[in-house]
Amino acid sequence: MRGLALPILVFAALEGLVRSGRMPDYLMPAPSQVFETILDLAHGPLWQHIGISTFRVFSGFAIGAALALFIGTWVGLSRRAEAYLEPSFQALRAVPGLAWVPLLLIWLGIDEASKITLIAIGAFFPVYLNLVAGIRNVDRKLVEVGALYQFSSYRLVRHIFVPAALPYLFTGLRQALSMAWLCVVAAELLAATKGIGYLLTDGRETSRPDLVLVAIILLAVMGKLTDSVLRALETRGLGWRDSYAGKPG
Repeated sequence: MRGLALPILVFAALEGLVRSGRMPDYLMPAPSQVFETILDLAHGPLWQHIGISTFRVFSGFAIGAALALFIGTWVGLSRRAEAYLEPSFQALRAVPGLAWVPLLLIWLGIDEASKITLIAIGAFFPVYLNLVAGIRNVDRKLVEVGALYQFSSYRLVRHIFVPAALPYLFTGLRQALSMAWLCVVAAELLAATKGIGYLLTDGRETSRPDLVLVAIILLAVMGKLTDSVLRALETRGLGWRDSYAGKPG
């Protein structure tokens, strides 16, 4: 509940500034007006916009993360694969997500395929980089002990590499999910008739800052909710760790 203190304080300050006339409402509407807009949309297309954006995010995230798991494991375990693939992936990682949009629109059109592909590209690199780093940071002595006990390749991966690289993997998955929400906005801003990104475009074109703020709030809430789910899975999957949790004060 302490996490609500800052948003409530900001909303209260904005409400007071707008109500007192110190801030024009055509630039920054009062939070109460934004809440009224949310209620109006809730009786109309709001849930449809949320649903289609969520579908796009999770579809692209699943595809990108799955490819990153396969390729990242291969590169992390094989120096030959690293020599062939790592330079290209590092170069592609430097390309901004928006730079892919024109090419994807030419190749795949304005349908769902181009949007999901853009999200998959954005979700791929955080998982790939963190997984490779996690595998390469496994203690060499643990691998030597596994070889001493004549572990097969499968047992070596299952009992040594996976537990050691799991914290890195969860970090990559959470970063990838955040990147997926960023990419869905980029895709829906350019070519969409539904979705949270479309609400941003509609608010800009109709000069409605309340609609733009509704879309921003929805993105923040959905991003937080989905990250909380991954964080809960991380806590459960890494319950065996005895790590520093910070000071209570």
